[in-house]
Amino acid sequence: MEQYLQVGVIASTHGIKGEVKVFPTTDSLERFRELKEVLLDTGREQIPLQVEGVKFFKQFAILKFAGFDNINDIEKYRGRGLYVPRDQAVPLREDEYYIGDLIGMEVFTEDGKAFGRLKDVMETGANDVYVIDTQEHGEVLLPAIRDCILEVDVEAGKMKVRLLPGLL
Repeated sequence: MEQYLQVGVIASTHGIKGEVKVFPTTDSLERFRELKEVLLDTGREQIPLQVEGVKFFKQFAILKFAGFDNINDIEKYRGRGLYVPRDQAVPLREDEYYIGDLIGMEVFTEDGKAFGRLKDVMETGANDVYVIDTQEHGEVLLPAIRDCILEVDVEAGKMKVRLLPGLL
């Protein structure tokens, strides 16, 4: 399991005073109101940043970090992820999982045969869709619904699925 969970990605700057538009990678945009500190992944290191201000614009959170007071200070971090320690993540409800814990999971069919590896999670309006990389069928899209996802064992890194007729 991942020690840190991504809460957003810096999409662009906002104005000239060091604010950034953050595309949320969490279910709740409101969770940004509670953030006091995030880790910025620069690609080489993780830098702790103090959150000084939060606003919202459409689907974005607008964040202001302490020590970043103009556009030139923050612009170079466009496209970089913002993370929080797992213990500061929003608690999950029953049958919910952090996407970071699902990526890379081994996927097996209900009869126990190896099927592939979970490569990505697409978030759609109705339900998530799991992108599974398989040897035999290439990339397979599987809806994350109870009829298809039978078991998820985060600790073991395994998922048991039912392949509905017509899926392959």
